[in-house]
Amino acid sequence: MTVETVADAAGGAPPEPELVQLLTPEGQRVANDHYDALIADITGDDVRGMYRDLVLARRVDSEAVALQRQGELGLWASLLGQEAAQVGSARALRQQDHVFPTYREHGVALCCGVDPLRLLALFRGVDQGLWDPNETRFHLYTIVVGAQTLHATGYAMGVQRDGAIGTGDPDRDAAVIAYFGDGASSQGDVNESFIWASVTNAPVVFFCQNNQWAISEPLERQTRVPLYRRAGGFGFPGVRVDGNDVLACLAVTREALQRARDGEGPTLVEAFTYRMGAHTTTDDPTRYRLNADLEHWKLKDPIERVRAYMIRGDLADQAFLDEVEAESEQLAVHLRAACRELPDPTPTSIFDHVYVEPTPDLVAQRDAMTAYLDSFAEEVAR
Repeated sequence: MTVETVADAAGGAPPEPELVQLLTPEGQRVANDHYDALIADITGDDVRGMYRDLVLARRVDSEAVALQRQGELGLWASLLGQEAAQVGSARALRQQDHVFPTYREHGVALCCGVDPLRLLALFRGVDQGLWDPNETRFHLYTIVVGAQTLHATGYAMGVQRDGAIGTGDPDRDAAVIAYFGDGASSQGDVNESFIWASVTNAPVVFFCQNNQWAISEPLERQTRVPLYRRAGGFGFPGVRVDGNDVLACLAVTREALQRARDGEGPTLVEAFTYRMGAHTTTDDPTRYRLNADLEHWKLKDPIERVRAYMIRGDLADQAFLDEVEAESEQLAVHLRAACRELPDPTPTSIFDHVYVEPTPDLVAQRDAMTAYLDSFAEEVAR
């Protein structure tokens, strides 16, 4: 019996799990023989590109929060503090891979080429998400907690049956990644997806952004063991990575996605991070968590550590940093204006894009609503 097992059996806390980290919060590079090899091709341009993605993702997020406070959005789910987990993992994707997000993966969406205005339109309530998953390989946001893990597993099983894994062709072999949070790990859908992915050896990566709060419920109300260890019970590997370290998230996700493409089955990645903001703009985190915890995690800011790493290694100068800041400001100005100019939908547009081909029941409902709306015009005409 291991020390960890003894601790569990006695009801005590097991030792701290190993955390894959390649960049310290101070921006110092940490050597790791295994994971260094997975990012050996990363250049200074790549690091600067990741920094740009991090900054733009945060600016989209802060602008959306401001727009919601001004009454321009109905709701917004902030990614503040989780930028590195999203950008690092998204940078590991290939063109043929597919992403199944929750409702918080704004950084992943940007990396996949989704126009951030389309994200704002969804939360403004003027459409149902009009980006094309076939074009962006980024599927629509899922509000039902954990449901996207089943969608991802089913899609991965389809990829498997199409023979698009294990061929050795880097342009053909594909993988699927599903994002979810620590709270979703308690959902039946997530556990069912683990079972299906395991027994079918589906090419899917389960990427859990453990931000330590399921709305107002802390992590200890979700699990007695580190989340990545749950994978062992389902028969596939799990790994915990520093979710505020963009290089580590890139390396770990690259390995997990390649395992999937090679036909080696699923992996659970637990990106250990912290939700710096509220769960959504309807939430008040000051009611259930300590400000001291927030201040502690501010010292681990994912953007500041990349900035420090670049400056320490002469990978960027002040001119580059100013350029990225100016670009983020231009993006914010564009989003503010474009969001307010989004046209209101017609009432019957709610029936569009529900099915590929409208069902008779759906047509009947649409016709009934049309007749109801027309009745008001008839009353006015009288």
